[in-house]
Amino acid sequence: MAKRDYYEVLGIDKNAGPDEIKKAYRKLALKYHPDKNPGDPSAEDRFKEAAEAYEVLSNPEKKQRYDQFGHQGLGGNGGFGGGGMNMDDIFSQFGDIFGGGGFDSFFGGGGRSSRRTKKGTNLRVKLKLNLSELANGVEKKIKVKRHMIADGVTFKNCSTCQGSGQVKKVVNTMLGQMVSASTCPSCEGSGQVVDKRPPNADARGLVVKEEIIPINIPAGVADGMQLSLSGKGNEIPGGVPGDLLILVEEIPDDVLVRDGNNVVYDLYLSFVDVALGASLEVPTIDGKVKIKIEPGTQAGKILRLKGKGIKELNGYGRGDQLIHVNVWTPKEVTREEREKLESLRDSENFKPNPGKSEKSIFDKVKEFF
Repeated sequence: MAKRDYYEVLGIDKNAGPDEIKKAYRKLALKYHPDKNPGDPSAEDRFKEAAEAYEVLSNPEKKQRYDQFGHQGLGGNGGFGGGGMNMDDIFSQFGDIFGGGGFDSFFGGGGRSSRRTKKGTNLRVKLKLNLSELANGVEKKIKVKRHMIADGVTFKNCSTCQGSGQVKKVVNTMLGQMVSASTCPSCEGSGQVVDKRPPNADARGLVVKEEIIPINIPAGVADGMQLSLSGKGNEIPGGVPGDLLILVEEIPDDVLVRDGNNVVYDLYLSFVDVALGASLEVPTIDGKVKIKIEPGTQAGKILRLKGKGIKELNGYGRGDQLIHVNVWTPKEVTREEREKLESLRDSENFKPNPGKSEKSIFDKVKEFF
C-alpha cells in the first residue's frame, strides 16, 4: 500500500514551522497511543504513521529531501531511508515531544511506554559514486569502525532499578499520591550493567572493531541523499545497535550531466557534418552508442536516446539521454579552405533561410518537457 503524504498525515501544510509540526504530532500521538486504544490495530497503525511523519518532517535534512523527492528520496524499501520505524524508535522521540518524561505523566508510567529499549548511536559516512553507479545501482563495501560488545562480556541486572531501566518515586500531592518515573542513572535505562569483561573492553563492555560492511546502493539515488543501514551503527549493552547512515556524493562526469532522471550531452559537430549528415558514436552511461545525424540538422536541435538515462528510484521507469547539437566553427582556415568556402558564399543553399515552418530553439526544447 502506498504511503500517505506526511503533511496530510499530520494535517498541516508544507509551510508549517517546527512548532506547528511538533504540536500536530503531539496531538495525534496522544489520540492514537496504544495504551489509550488497547486491542485497536488501526489506532496503532495511525500512531506509527504519525511518528514516521514527524521523524521526517522534524529533521531539516530529511524534510528537504522529502519535499524534493517525496518518499523515494528517503530510500523507500530495502532497509534504507526514513521509513519502517519500530515502537522503540517511536518512544525514543518522546523526550523531545513530552519534555523528558515521555508518556509517563499522561498514562501513569504503566504499559508499553514505561520501558523503552535503548539504541546505540548512529555512524555517518560519505560515499562517492560516479554517474553510472548512481544510474544503475551498485554493491559497495564500506570499512567502518564501530563500538561492539566484546567477546566474553557478561551482564547482570542493575541493582539500582532491579533490571527495569527506570527508577520510580512516589510524590504526595493534593490529588493524592502520584508516581513519577525517570531513566535509571546507573544503567542509563538498559536495566543491565557489566558483570565481567575482558581487559581490552571499556567499562560498558565495549571495544572498537573495524568491520567491512557490504551495502547495495539502489539505482536512481541522487547527490545529497542519505541512506540508512539498520543495525550497523554502534552497539550498546542491553539495547539495539544504531544505524549506519550513508551520505551520497556524486562524482562529476567529464562529459555527461545529470538532469533529474535524464542525462544531457553536448555534441559538437562541424558544419560539414550537419550539412551532409554523419554517423558517429556518442558516450552514454552504459558505454558508447552509434547515432545518425540527418543531413540539414540545425544547430540547437535536441536528439533523444530513449531509456539511456537514470533508472527511477525504486521504480521501473528510466529517463532518457538528451543530445544537444552544437555546430563548431573553426577559428583558423588555410588559404585553400578559404577559397573553397568563398566559392560557396553566394550559393542559395548556404544562405540562412529558416522559412516560416522552421521552429525556434525554444519551441524545440518545449517538445521534450
